[in-house]
Amino acid sequence: MIQGEHTMATVIASPSRYIQERDSLSHLANFSKGLGKNLLVLITESGYKRVGKRIEESAQEVEGSHISFTFFNRESSKKEIDRVCEEAKKAKADMIVGVGGGKTLDTAKAAAYYSELPVVICPTIASSDAPCSALSVIYTEEGVFDSYLFLPANPNIVIMDTAVIAKAPVRLIISGMGDALATYFEARACKASNAQNCVGGTCSKTALALARLCYDTIKENGYKAMLAASKGACTKAVEDVIEANTYLSGVGFESGGIAAAHAVHNGLTCIEETHKMYHGEKVAFGTLTQLVLENVDRDELEEVIEFCLELGLPVTLEELGIKEIKEEEIMKVATLACAESDTLHNMPFPVSPESVYSAILAADAMGHYYKDEM
Repeated sequence: MIQGEHTMATVIASPSRYIQERDSLSHLANFSKGLGKNLLVLITESGYKRVGKRIEESAQEVEGSHISFTFFNRESSKKEIDRVCEEAKKAKADMIVGVGGGKTLDTAKAAAYYSELPVVICPTIASSDAPCSALSVIYTEEGVFDSYLFLPANPNIVIMDTAVIAKAPVRLIISGMGDALATYFEARACKASNAQNCVGGTCSKTALALARLCYDTIKENGYKAMLAASKGACTKAVEDVIEANTYLSGVGFESGGIAAAHAVHNGLTCIEETHKMYHGEKVAFGTLTQLVLENVDRDELEEVIEFCLELGLPVTLEELGIKEIKEEEIMKVATLACAESDTLHNMPFPVSPESVYSAILAADAMGHYYKDEM
């Protein structure tokens, strides 16, 4: 996190440029020419087979442009980051470009930081709000969480090729909506408590408005986008949801702040059965838990549960893979969520492992009730 003396200042963070367009990867060299003409692209082998040719062809739009590729080794580890830094040096790259999913993008961001180069981020899925953020998650070679690398700046450019993203498995865009769902409720809680956001300031009116727009956009377009994306179709609803999942949620969470929903997600990771669930799926259940903690009015609670049910986002522990509720396991989740270093304490009232434990069980009960009703 960017820490400073003036922690009561409102601070807004965002990528310098966000570009969203069908077939935008075909113009990568042109969009990034202001940063340089020698691009090192980090991409998986399967990603290269899908979009490598159109990235190569983009060099034809810019005289003197050169694009080289290095294949991602599957883990956002210190070793892989060092390797990409070496590749950038060998290629005499002006910038590093990350194309793919979260770990590829995190590695590109970290390698660009250590190489003191600009970074261009090109997600091929819209499953979370991470692409716009000044953060890389670092793992060990074995894939175990190692550390967060907080970066001094957000990506120089984020490019969203909606034609590519619309063809990804539909569960990914639904998971992205689960992550985006938390943005407004967490920012609202941080605004109420005047908590510090992810970039060392407090939540501004702008951040809260973007977070609210994020919620309104997925609420209005989520179901339509899910149906279209299930057929690989890129409609206006899909375009709007991609923007909400990536930019509105990205700026909203980083500049608004995070609270209980993500802390509950972090706690849930201690239960092995949840590991097969996507980040946004666990965050959606964390959002329900936060709303129970806040004791929001019934209309708002029903609105969120109905949204989740419509998209197939988890509203019960069973849907997260927890077939048998064990008191000691759920209490462990609640205790981890309440860790001093986590964000549950950004709520505008005191929290305890006991109150979070009760909220998890109540959220689960409500999820079962509304599932049976609908």
